[in-house]
Amino acid sequence: MLEELKDKVLKANQSLVKYGLVTLTWGNVSGIDREKNLVVIKSSGVDYEKMTTNDMVVVDLSGKVVEGSKRPSSDTATHVELYKAFQNIGGIAHSHSEFATIFAQACVEIPCFGTTHADHFDGNIPVTRFLTEKEVNENYELNTGKIIIERFKNLDPVAIPGVLVAGHAPFVWGKDAEDSVKNNLVLERVAKMAYVSMQLNPNLKALPDYILKKHYERKHGPGAYYGQSK
Repeated sequence: MLEELKDKVLKANQSLVKYGLVTLTWGNVSGIDREKNLVVIKSSGVDYEKMTTNDMVVVDLSGKVVEGSKRPSSDTATHVELYKAFQNIGGIAHSHSEFATIFAQACVEIPCFGTTHADHFDGNIPVTRFLTEKEVNENYELNTGKIIIERFKNLDPVAIPGVLVAGHAPFVWGKDAEDSVKNNLVLERVAKMAYVSMQLNPNLKALPDYILKKHYERKHGPGAYYGQSK
């Protein structure tokens, strides 16, 4: 079942290691088949170096295992909530990459200070609120998804394909599993750039909005002209 998607999700999970975004098994990537409403996600706690397609688990949009002999990632409920709420995404990556996690732990948004950030994110990378004690004790992972959705009430998840969960780490998404990992990589790089820039200039101001919009729109807007026409 979903063998092609399993292979893509496997490779996307392995890309977390290739790009230096994970330590040990601290991360996961999933992908969704929108026609079948089924999600493929890595199994929990599996060593990336030994991972195969047999370690990919298929779940439905209630989080129930449809295929696979292993337990799915402990973050499965978070992924499923995001897929249900954000209909235009096809893949989700979660990692504890160093600098993005620093911002999440500090509960500080990642400001857009430069065009590298603006090329990929149409504004600051937002931070959620903390989960309440009740939310942690009752359906922790599901409620993690819910507070991300809550934070995006007035934001476009396509234009800003990532979030920092307060005290936790980033969740990032994209058009498919591999794209979500690439967005996770960009998020980590701009987090590092922002952190160092803030050390060099504590009074640093955000990139002017007209420059931010120009860089984002030339890649992602209706008149985008970056790259080659398809």
